[in-house]
Amino acid sequence: MAEKLKREFIELLEKDVEFRYTVAGYLGLSEILKRLDRHESHILEILKRLDRLEENQNRLWENVNRLWEEVRALREGQERLWESVRRLEAGQERFWKYVKSGFRELREMLGVTFEATARAFIEVLLDEMGYPDARVDVKHFAVDGKVVDIDAFCEEPLVVGEITNYIGTREQAESEVEKLRSRVSMVEERYGRRALLVLLLVGSVPEEIGSYLRELAGRNGIRLVLGREIRETLEL
Repeated sequence: MAEKLKREFIELLEKDVEFRYTVAGYLGLSEILKRLDRHESHILEILKRLDRLEENQNRLWENVNRLWEEVRALREGQERLWESVRRLEAGQERFWKYVKSGFRELREMLGVTFEATARAFIEVLLDEMGYPDARVDVKHFAVDGKVVDIDAFCEEPLVVGEITNYIGTREQAESEVEKLRSRVSMVEERYGRRALLVLLLVGSVPEEIGSYLRELAGRNGIRLVLGREIRETLEL
């Protein structure tokens, strides 16, 4: 029976062109289907990988969103910090006004001298320069059996100052500058270091002498401070 079917099948292939094409088409389709079957497992694996990739991407976006939330929280915290700093600065400004006002009232009650006011000015100046604990006082040195007074002295940082109520002539200006220079030399030699500040503080001076005094002080590395600047700083 099988042999007969084979012969008939072969005979049809040889004689019937349409049948032959039909069988050939079937065989080609069958091969395609087999190939599709083989690729199906690969396609399924790729789809699984895509699913995993999508899950990982979703987790990544979740992490990114959490990161942005933390950044926003940090920015809000920073804004609150700056607001606190601004309030602190405003409070500090009010505090300084209160202190200066109190100092003015105390000075009026006690009749504080210009020398004491000038020393207070230097302490404010040093505080602004980063030396809040610096104290300025009168200092007495023994030199060759004599006592040399320094009107405004601070050891740390090293500051030497001469304070006078009035300079009215060029001769007085030159004398005060020379006196201050000699005191600075003596102090620097004794302490073995240069003075951070050298100041000449003058209560008042005529305008024509003031210009000369400022030029003379500048040539000698001396900072000239007039009473007007002291009053404005301390709001006296």
